[in-house]
Amino acid sequence: MALSNFSDSPPRGWLAFELSILRRLQFRSVADPFAGEADTCAYLKRWGARVAANDTAHWAFVRAQARVENNAVRLSESDVQAVLDDAYVPHHRLQNAALRRWFGETDAWWFDNVRANIEKLETPAKRALAFNLGMSVGDYALSFDEETRELRQPLSRVFQRLRDSEPAPFNNRQRNTATNKDARDFLAREQAELLFMRLPRPSRQYARDTAHAWREEWVRGGGDFWDDFEHAREGRLGARSETRRQYLRHVEDLLNAASNMPAWAIAHTDDGFLSTEELVETIRRLRRVGTIYTKDFTELAGARAVIVTA
Repeated sequence: MALSNFSDSPPRGWLAFELSILRRLQFRSVADPFAGEADTCAYLKRWGARVAANDTAHWAFVRAQARVENNAVRLSESDVQAVLDDAYVPHHRLQNAALRRWFGETDAWWFDNVRANIEKLETPAKRALAFNLGMSVGDYALSFDEETRELRQPLSRVFQRLRDSEPAPFNNRQRNTATNKDARDFLAREQAELLFMRLPRPSRQYARDTAHAWREEWVRGGGDFWDDFEHAREGRLGARSETRRQYLRHVEDLLNAASNMPAWAIAHTDDGFLSTEELVETIRRLRRVGTIYTKDFTELAGARAVIVTA
């Protein structure tokens, strides 16, 4: 089964390219409707901008709460101990049976118990921080195969080490926000000087078959939400797209909702499905296009990174 993110985030080189372009723009506030991993948003926060990060995926919303909205809260040693309490102890049955789709029995019990412990933390900020670390632990666990599994460390130790190496939260003295809304609804209500939008990669997959689907099922506590999740995204950018025309129609519809924002920076992956020229023509129907920046990552990723300003 081929897997891809449902809120695609770029490789590190892509991120550096995005930041180098955003450095050239003048803005004090920015809205990102597809925050994904929230790496770009976290950097923009450190630059002093007020950041509004949004994503329809609940795992991405929680990550943005931890990395963008949170200005001061950290997990204490007692919080970590509470989260890891009896993490490997099996019970009568898993609360979240969907975990067995991704993990072996022992790991599934760890994630099930840890999630239950996270829910007992006293503030949303601490819960978001713990979920954020847990997602990184899951990525770590899933990075091993049968040949390398013996190199793995116990998951509780990984959680502790990740917490110890986590940078302190950065307070930019702004009211940064994280939301879990439909992208169009988010943009229609958000007030910001800059729209930064990384266009989701066109996909014919359902979200439940993507690489980060396990995060969504873990954070939500089960896997019975997918039909409603897919239905809510139908006809919107980020859902499955069968044709370029359909995809561009979704892009135009979403940009219309952001007409109140003075400046746009639209990031696009030119990998053969949709040309930069087609995207530029769509943007041009709504407002004057400024500069088109490109960087060739063909040898590394088989695509070009593009940012169109307007």
